[in-house]
Amino acid sequence: EFEKAKDKIMMGAERKSMAMDEAEKEMTAYHEAGHAIVGRLVPEHDPVYKVSIIPRGMALGVTMFLPEKDSYSISRRKLNSQISSLFGGRIAEELIYGVDAVTTGASNDIERATEIAHKMVKHWGMSDLLGPLAYGEDEGEVFLGRQVTKHKHISEDTFKVIDSEIRKIIDVNYKVARKILEENKDILIEMTKALMEFETIDKEQIDDLMDRKPIREAAVIIDSDVVSTELGSGVEVDENNDSDDKPVDGNPQVA
Repeated sequence: EFEKAKDKIMMGAERKSMAMDEAEKEMTAYHEAGHAIVGRLVPEHDPVYKVSIIPRGMALGVTMFLPEKDSYSISRRKLNSQISSLFGGRIAEELIYGVDAVTTGASNDIERATEIAHKMVKHWGMSDLLGPLAYGEDEGEVFLGRQVTKHKHISEDTFKVIDSEIRKIIDVNYKVARKILEENKDILIEMTKALMEFETIDKEQIDDLMDRKPIREAAVIIDSDVVSTELGSGVEVDENNDSDDKPVDGNPQVA
């Protein structure tokens, strides 16, 4: 009961009224498995806690990452790894079904990956070309005039460089995620089979799959009240977006 309550708090309540057909369940399973595999294999990423294809809230599936410790800053390497993991779902769909069959399920992943890259360049000084300078407007400045005043010292050429640097971060991490999934396509397929059978898999079962071993039974029996996931979220619960723009690590991430 404690495990059920914990998962309900972290991942949301199950949408019992929502029924997915087998094809959509399989697509969701590939998507979530893509997040999990990339998250496991990139450096400094939080460990995978559970992966599920039971709908909760607006999500068709969820990949849950839990940090091993609290921390109050995030390295550039870890931010890049988060972006790679966020793209894992879309890339998995593309590898299995083809580029023309990818779904809208990755929309939140794309939005959040872009936001991280945007802040790396404009707020956190993590662009090699632009260096440690801040170019972003203050959070909450919604009036155009104030934003124009804030940016009047930035040239059009600099804006183009900012866009180019954001694009570079996205492209590099997209390629990292794609290479990981291409090299581990067998694990992607087996993890999807496990999700289709069990609907939710835990850390120990994921360890078995990543080691290419037979999957064990879940350590905790999980029923319909326990888990579910979110197609394409790759979402960090705190979104690294607190009031003063400093990322706070140590919170669970949902993908």
